[in-house]
Amino acid sequence: MLQMDEIQKRLLDEVAGLHDVPTGAYNLRANGTSVGRQSTASIDIESKEDGSGLEITVKDGTKNESIHIPVVLSASGLTETVYNDFHVGDDCDVLIIAGCGIDNCGRQDSEHDGIHRFWVGKNSKVKYVEKHYGSGDGEGKRILNPVTEVYMDDGSSMEMEMVQIKGVDSTERKTVAELGADCHLVVRERLMTHGVQEAISDYDVRLNGDGSSADIVSRGVARDHSYQKLDLKIVGNAECSGHTECDSIIMDDGRILAVPSLEANSTEAALIHEAAIGKIAGEQLTKLMTLGLTQAEAEEQIINGFLR
Repeated sequence: MLQMDEIQKRLLDEVAGLHDVPTGAYNLRANGTSVGRQSTASIDIESKEDGSGLEITVKDGTKNESIHIPVVLSASGLTETVYNDFHVGDDCDVLIIAGCGIDNCGRQDSEHDGIHRFWVGKNSKVKYVEKHYGSGDGEGKRILNPVTEVYMDDGSSMEMEMVQIKGVDSTERKTVAELGADCHLVVRERLMTHGVQEAISDYDVRLNGDGSSADIVSRGVARDHSYQKLDLKIVGNAECSGHTECDSIIMDDGRILAVPSLEANSTEAALIHEAAIGKIAGEQLTKLMTLGLTQAEAEEQIINGFLR
Protein backbone atom coordinates (compact mmCIF):
# COMPACT_ATOMS: atom_id res chain seq x y z
CA MET A 1 0.00 0.00 0.00
CA LEU A 2 1.09 3.59 -0.52
CA GLN A 3 2.55 5.66 2.33
CA MET A 4 -0.66 6.52 4.16
CA ASP A 5 -1.53 6.25 7.84
CA GLU A 6 -4.40 4.13 9.16
CA ILE A 7 -6.87 7.03 9.27
CA GLN A 8 -6.13 7.93 5.65
CA LYS A 9 -6.49 4.29 4.59
CA ARG A 10 -9.88 4.09 6.31
CA LEU A 11 -11.04 7.27 4.58
CA LEU A 12 -9.86 5.91 1.24
CA ASP A 13 -11.90 2.77 1.80
CA GLU A 14 -15.00 4.82 2.69
CA VAL A 15 -14.95 7.10 -0.36
CA ALA A 16 -13.44 4.84 -3.03
CA GLY A 17 -13.63 1.27 -1.76
CA LEU A 18 -9.85 0.93 -2.06
CA HIS A 19 -7.79 -1.33 0.18
CA ASP A 20 -4.70 -1.29 -2.01
CA VAL A 21 -3.28 0.40 -5.09
CA PRO A 22 -6.00 0.33 -7.78
CA THR A 23 -5.53 -1.06 -11.24
CA GLY A 24 -5.69 1.32 -14.17
CA ALA A 25 -5.11 5.06 -14.03
CA TYR A 26 -5.15 6.80 -10.64
CA ASN A 27 -4.08 9.78 -8.60
CA LEU A 28 -4.37 9.49 -4.82
CA ARG A 29 -4.18 12.68 -2.77
CA ALA A 30 -3.69 12.97 1.00
CA ASN A 31 -3.45 16.21 3.02
CA GLY A 32 -2.83 18.35 -0.04
CA THR A 33 -0.18 16.16 -1.66
CA SER A 34 -0.25 13.45 -4.33
CA VAL A 35 0.84 10.17 -2.72
CA GLY A 36 0.60 8.03 -5.83
CA ARG A 37 -0.11 8.38 -9.54
CA GLN A 38 -0.27 6.13 -12.57
CA SER A 39 -1.20 6.72 -16.19
CA THR A 40 -1.93 4.02 -18.76
CA ALA A 41 -1.44 3.70 -22.50
CA SER A 42 -4.96 5.12 -23.01
CA ILE A 43 -5.33 7.50 -20.07
CA ASP A 44 -2.86 10.24 -19.17
CA ILE A 45 -2.85 12.05 -15.82
CA GLU A 46 -0.69 15.17 -15.48
CA SER A 47 -0.45 18.06 -13.04
CA LYS A 48 -1.59 21.44 -14.27
CA GLU A 49 1.28 23.81 -14.94
CA ASP A 50 0.16 26.12 -12.14
CA GLY A 51 -0.17 23.23 -9.69
CA SER A 52 -3.88 23.82 -9.12
CA GLY A 53 -5.05 20.33 -10.09
CA LEU A 54 -4.99 17.66 -12.77
CA GLU A 55 -5.34 17.36 -16.53
CA ILE A 56 -6.75 13.94 -17.38
CA THR A 57 -6.91 12.89 -21.03
CA VAL A 58 -8.73 9.79 -22.25
CA LYS A 59 -7.79 8.80 -25.81
CA ASP A 60 -10.38 8.08 -28.51
CA GLY A 61 -11.77 4.54 -28.37
CA THR A 62 -10.75 3.82 -24.77
CA LYS A 63 -13.13 1.23 -23.31
CA ASN A 64 -13.56 -0.70 -20.06
CA GLU A 65 -10.95 1.31 -18.17
CA SER A 66 -11.15 3.14 -14.84
CA ILE A 67 -9.78 6.29 -13.27
CA HIS A 68 -9.50 6.73 -9.47
CA ILE A 69 -8.89 10.24 -8.09
CA PRO A 70 -9.97 10.20 -4.41
CA VAL A 71 -8.85 12.77 -1.83
CA VAL A 72 -8.42 12.29 1.92
CA LEU A 73 -7.74 14.88 4.64
CA SER A 74 -6.68 13.95 8.16
CA ALA A 75 -5.03 17.24 9.19
CA SER A 76 -7.15 19.77 11.06
CA GLY A 77 -7.10 23.30 9.64
CA LEU A 78 -6.23 22.27 6.07
CA THR A 79 -8.12 24.11 3.31
CA GLU A 80 -7.61 23.39 -0.38
CA THR A 81 -9.22 23.99 -3.76
CA VAL A 82 -8.41 21.59 -6.60
CA TYR A 83 -9.32 21.95 -10.29
CA ASN A 84 -9.43 18.69 -12.24
CA ASP A 85 -10.23 18.68 -15.98
CA PHE A 86 -11.28 15.50 -17.80
CA HIS A 87 -11.00 15.37 -21.58
CA VAL A 88 -12.76 12.21 -22.76
CA GLY A 89 -12.28 11.40 -26.45
CA ASP A 90 -14.79 9.96 -28.90
CA ASP A 91 -16.22 6.42 -28.64
CA CYS A 92 -15.01 5.81 -25.07
CA ASP A 93 -16.49 3.88 -22.15
CA VAL A 94 -14.85 4.67 -18.80
CA LEU A 95 -15.52 4.62 -15.06
CA ILE A 96 -14.32 7.55 -12.94
CA ILE A 97 -14.29 7.25 -9.14
CA ALA A 98 -13.68 10.42 -7.16
CA GLY A 99 -14.78 11.53 -3.70
CA CYS A 100 -13.30 13.03 -0.55
CA GLY A 101 -13.06 11.90 3.05
CA ILE A 102 -12.21 14.26 5.93
CA ASP A 103 -11.27 13.17 9.45
CA ASN A 104 -11.03 16.20 11.73
CA CYS A 105 -10.04 15.69 15.36
CA GLY A 106 -8.88 19.26 15.93
CA ARG A 107 -10.32 22.69 16.64
CA GLN A 108 -9.84 24.23 13.19
CA ASP A 109 -12.11 23.69 10.19
CA SER A 110 -10.92 21.40 7.38
CA GLU A 111 -12.20 22.04 3.86
CA HIS A 112 -11.82 20.52 0.40
CA ASP A 113 -13.36 22.18 -2.66
CA GLY A 114 -13.08 20.02 -5.75
CA ILE A 115 -13.95 21.56 -9.12
CA HIS A 116 -14.31 18.83 -11.75
CA ARG A 117 -14.93 19.69 -15.40
CA PHE A 118 -15.77 17.09 -18.02
CA TRP A 119 -15.66 17.35 -21.79
CA VAL A 120 -17.26 14.14 -23.10
CA GLY A 121 -16.60 13.26 -26.75
CA LYS A 122 -19.04 12.01 -29.36
CA ASN A 123 -20.71 8.67 -28.64
CA SER A 124 -18.77 8.23 -25.41
CA LYS A 125 -20.10 6.79 -22.17
CA VAL A 126 -18.93 7.90 -18.73
CA LYS A 127 -19.93 6.69 -15.28
CA TYR A 128 -18.87 9.06 -12.51
CA VAL A 129 -19.03 8.13 -8.81
CA GLU A 130 -18.44 10.81 -6.16
CA LYS A 131 -18.71 9.95 -2.46
CA HIS A 132 -18.21 12.32 0.46
CA TYR A 133 -17.62 11.27 4.04
CA GLY A 134 -16.67 12.91 7.33
CA SER A 135 -15.44 11.61 10.68
CA GLY A 136 -13.49 12.72 13.75
CA ASP A 137 -14.54 14.12 17.13
CA GLY A 138 -12.85 17.51 16.93
CA GLU A 139 -14.61 20.86 17.22
CA GLY A 140 -13.47 21.88 13.73
CA LYS A 141 -15.94 21.46 10.89
CA ARG A 142 -15.67 19.11 7.93
CA ILE A 143 -16.55 21.18 4.84
CA LEU A 144 -16.91 19.99 1.25
CA ASN A 145 -17.98 22.22 -1.65
CA PRO A 146 -17.86 20.24 -4.90
CA VAL A 147 -18.49 21.76 -8.33
CA THR A 148 -19.16 19.51 -11.31
CA GLU A 149 -19.36 20.85 -14.87
CA VAL A 150 -20.29 18.56 -17.76
CA TYR A 151 -20.16 19.41 -21.48
CA MET A 152 -21.46 16.58 -23.64
CA ASP A 153 -20.91 16.18 -27.38
CA ASP A 154 -23.46 14.54 -29.68
CA GLY A 155 -24.45 10.97 -28.86
CA SER A 156 -22.67 10.81 -25.51
CA SER A 157 -24.08 9.65 -22.18
CA MET A 158 -23.10 10.17 -18.55
CA GLU A 159 -24.28 8.52 -15.35
CA MET A 160 -23.47 10.29 -12.10
CA GLU A 161 -23.74 8.83 -8.59
CA MET A 162 -23.41 11.52 -5.91
CA VAL A 163 -23.38 10.25 -2.33
CA GLN A 164 -23.01 11.93 1.06
CA ILE A 165 -24.38 9.97 3.99
CA LYS A 166 -22.26 10.71 7.04
CA GLY A 167 -20.22 13.28 8.91
CA VAL A 168 -20.05 16.32 6.60
CA ASP A 169 -20.92 19.50 8.52
CA SER A 170 -21.41 21.83 5.59
CA THR A 171 -21.64 21.28 1.85
CA GLU A 172 -22.65 23.35 -1.16
CA ARG A 173 -22.86 21.16 -4.25
CA LYS A 174 -23.06 22.82 -7.66
CA THR A 175 -23.68 20.79 -10.82
CA VAL A 176 -24.05 22.26 -14.31
CA ALA A 177 -24.41 20.37 -17.58
CA GLU A 178 -24.87 21.19 -21.24
CA LEU A 179 -26.07 18.43 -23.56
CA GLY A 180 -25.80 18.21 -27.33
CA ALA A 181 -27.94 16.16 -29.71
CA ASP A 182 -28.90 12.64 -28.58
CA CYS A 183 -27.07 13.02 -25.27
CA HIS A 184 -28.34 11.39 -22.09
CA LEU A 185 -27.58 12.39 -18.49
CA VAL A 186 -28.65 10.35 -15.45
CA VAL A 187 -27.98 11.60 -11.90
CA ARG A 188 -28.68 9.75 -8.65
CA GLU A 189 -27.99 11.79 -5.53
CA ARG A 190 -28.21 10.48 -1.95
CA LEU A 191 -27.81 12.77 1.06
CA MET A 192 -28.16 12.34 4.80
CA THR A 193 -27.64 15.13 7.31
CA HIS A 194 -27.77 15.06 11.11
CA GLY A 195 -26.91 17.28 14.05
CA VAL A 196 -26.82 20.88 12.79
CA GLN A 197 -25.36 19.98 9.39
CA GLU A 198 -26.34 21.85 6.22
CA ALA A 199 -26.40 20.53 2.66
CA ILE A 200 -27.26 22.60 -0.40
CA SER A 201 -27.49 21.03 -3.87
CA ASP A 202 -27.87 23.18 -6.97
CA TYR A 203 -28.42 21.68 -10.45
CA ASP A 204 -28.53 23.63 -13.71
CA VAL A 205 -28.95 21.31 -16.71
CA ARG A 206 -29.42 22.63 -20.25
CA LEU A 207 -30.76 20.37 -22.98
CA ASN A 208 -29.49 22.08 -26.13
CA GLY A 209 -29.70 19.32 -28.75
CA ASP A 210 -32.57 17.42 -30.31
CA GLY A 211 -33.03 14.00 -28.71
CA SER A 212 -31.25 14.95 -25.50
CA SER A 213 -32.57 13.87 -22.10
CA ALA A 214 -31.87 14.25 -18.40
CA ASP A 215 -33.14 12.22 -15.44
CA ILE A 216 -32.16 13.66 -12.05
CA VAL A 217 -33.33 12.00 -8.83
CA SER A 218 -32.31 13.17 -5.35
CA ARG A 219 -33.08 11.27 -2.15
CA GLY A 220 -32.40 12.91 1.19
CA VAL A 221 -32.86 12.32 4.91
CA ALA A 222 -32.68 15.29 7.32
CA ARG A 223 -32.34 14.31 10.99
CA ASP A 224 -31.95 16.22 14.29
CA HIS A 225 -31.67 19.97 13.53
CA SER A 226 -30.09 19.64 10.09
CA TYR A 227 -31.11 21.49 6.93
CA GLN A 228 -31.21 20.54 3.26
CA LYS A 229 -31.97 22.69 0.23
CA LEU A 230 -32.32 21.29 -3.27
CA ASP A 231 -32.48 23.49 -6.37
CA LEU A 232 -33.29 21.50 -9.51
CA LYS A 233 -33.32 23.41 -12.78
CA ILE A 234 -33.70 21.97 -16.27
CA VAL A 235 -33.78 24.17 -19.36
CA GLY A 236 -35.16 22.65 -22.55
CA ASN A 237 -33.83 24.44 -25.64
CA ALA A 238 -34.69 21.77 -28.22
CA GLU A 239 -36.76 18.64 -28.81
CA CYS A 240 -35.85 16.98 -25.53
CA SER A 241 -37.11 15.34 -22.35
CA GLY A 242 -36.23 16.17 -18.77
CA HIS A 243 -37.26 14.72 -15.42
CA THR A 244 -36.35 15.82 -11.90
CA GLU A 245 -37.45 14.20 -8.66
CA CYS A 246 -36.94 15.10 -5.00
CA ASP A 247 -37.86 12.36 -2.53
CA SER A 248 -37.06 13.20 1.10
CA ILE A 249 -37.61 11.97 4.64
CA ILE A 250 -37.75 14.53 7.44
CA MET A 251 -37.12 13.52 11.06
CA ASP A 252 -36.88 15.19 14.48
CA ASP A 253 -36.47 18.95 13.91
CA GLY A 254 -34.91 18.70 10.44
CA ARG A 255 -35.81 21.06 7.61
CA ILE A 256 -35.94 20.47 3.86
CA LEU A 257 -36.57 22.94 1.03
CA ALA A 258 -37.11 21.70 -2.53
CA VAL A 259 -37.06 24.31 -5.30
CA PRO A 260 -37.99 22.93 -8.74
CA SER A 261 -37.40 24.99 -11.87
CA LEU A 262 -38.38 23.97 -15.39
CA GLU A 263 -37.82 26.26 -18.38
CA ALA A 264 -39.01 25.31 -21.86
CA ASN A 265 -37.72 27.35 -24.79
CA SER A 266 -39.02 24.93 -27.42
CA THR A 267 -42.52 23.61 -28.06
CA GLU A 268 -40.92 20.16 -28.35
CA ALA A 269 -39.45 20.20 -24.85
CA ALA A 270 -41.14 17.81 -22.41
CA LEU A 271 -40.16 18.56 -18.80
CA ILE A 272 -41.49 16.99 -15.57
CA HIS A 273 -40.79 17.55 -11.87
CA GLU A 274 -41.88 15.41 -8.92
CA ALA A 275 -41.38 16.12 -5.21
CA ALA A 276 -42.30 14.38 -1.97
CA ILE A 277 -41.25 15.28 1.58
CA GLY A 278 -42.61 13.38 4.57
CA LYS A 279 -41.90 11.38 7.69
CA ILE A 280 -41.38 7.64 7.94
CA ALA A 281 -44.74 5.91 7.62
CA GLY A 282 -46.05 4.48 10.88
CA GLU A 283 -47.08 1.20 9.26
CA GLN A 284 -43.49 0.64 8.11
CA LEU A 285 -42.21 1.04 11.67
CA THR A 286 -44.94 -1.17 13.10
CA LYS A 287 -44.24 -3.96 10.63
CA LEU A 288 -40.52 -4.03 11.43
CA MET A 289 -41.08 -3.75 15.18
CA THR A 290 -43.34 -6.81 15.09
CA LEU A 291 -40.27 -8.68 13.83
CA GLY A 292 -38.41 -7.83 17.04
CA LEU A 293 -36.65 -4.56 16.14
CA THR A 294 -36.68 -1.54 18.40
CA GLN A 295 -38.06 1.69 16.98
CA ALA A 296 -34.54 3.06 16.49
CA GLU A 297 -33.43 -0.12 14.73
CA ALA A 298 -36.52 -0.06 12.52
CA GLU A 299 -35.86 3.56 11.55
CA GLU A 300 -32.28 2.72 10.60
CA GLN A 301 -33.43 -0.17 8.44
CA ILE A 302 -35.92 2.05 6.61
CA ILE A 303 -33.39 4.84 6.09
CA ASN A 304 -30.71 2.45 4.83
CA GLY A 305 -33.12 0.97 2.32
CA PHE A 306 -34.31 4.42 1.24
CA LEU A 307 -30.77 5.67 0.58
CA ARG A 308 -29.50 2.48 -1.07
